[in-house]
Amino acid sequence: MSMTPAGPEPQESHPYEAASTPRWILVVFVLVFALLGFVVYAGYSARTKLEADLAKANEKSALLTAQMEQTNSRMADIKGQLDVTSQKLGLTQEELARARSMAQSIRKEQKTSSEQLTQQIGQVKSESEAKIGQVSTDLGGAKTDIESTKKDLESTKGRLERTVGDLGVQSGLIARNREEVEELKRRGERNIFEFTITKSKAPQRVGPIQAKLDKTDTKKYRYTMTVYADDKSIEKKDKTVNEPVQFYVKGARAPYEIVVFEVSKDKAVGYLSTPKELGAPKPTQ
Repeated sequence: MSMTPAGPEPQESHPYEAASTPRWILVVFVLVFALLGFVVYAGYSARTKLEADLAKANEKSALLTAQMEQTNSRMADIKGQLDVTSQKLGLTQEELARARSMAQSIRKEQKTSSEQLTQQIGQVKSESEAKIGQVSTDLGGAKTDIESTKKDLESTKGRLERTVGDLGVQSGLIARNREEVEELKRRGERNIFEFTITKSKAPQRVGPIQAKLDKTDTKKYRYTMTVYADDKSIEKKDKTVNEPVQFYVKGARAPYEIVVFEVSKDKAVGYLSTPKELGAPKPTQ
């Protein structure tokens, strides 16, 4: 039996299968396309905005150009009018230069005058302030003097006293010097008549009465005086300085009082005090 040589074994046929595309590549493509779309949109928007801004800038530039042209036109008109005016006035360049020089000189003079006026105002102000300061000082001194006088008056008021006269009647306030006499006058409680009587044979007028100084004793501060009132004479003998010497006149309820506060060899200084109830009596003839 003959053997047929074995040939190669037939191979099994497999159908061709194509490899599928990975998903991440698709995602990448989508992102790329989306990014490209955004870039294109952004570029378009920016370009549109730039074009709009450029259009506005062009409009402003055109407006400014028109205004500049209008201004130049006005300047040209003004220059022409000035030229015409200069020609009408017959002004030459020399005359214009002289006018400018005069204007500059006037300005300098005005500046100098203003400086001088300012200096004078400052000087007057300084003098006024000095005078005001002096017046304030004087007022301060006057105020001090017034306060001092006021204190002296208050002190004088405190020194005025009442005492019993030579008739045993309570007297009014007694003054011991001219300053206190002035205080009695200011009070106005009684009529006050100051006197200075010298020794003489004839009586001397003292307000509504007459009086004659008969004797003085400077060592004992005593005096003797004769008073003439109501057609009668009253001798007041050996009276003491600052003693109220009292006597009555017709129609007066309170006595008249003589106070001598200073005696010398031939003189007596003092005052007569009369009540206000009858007013100031008429002098005795």
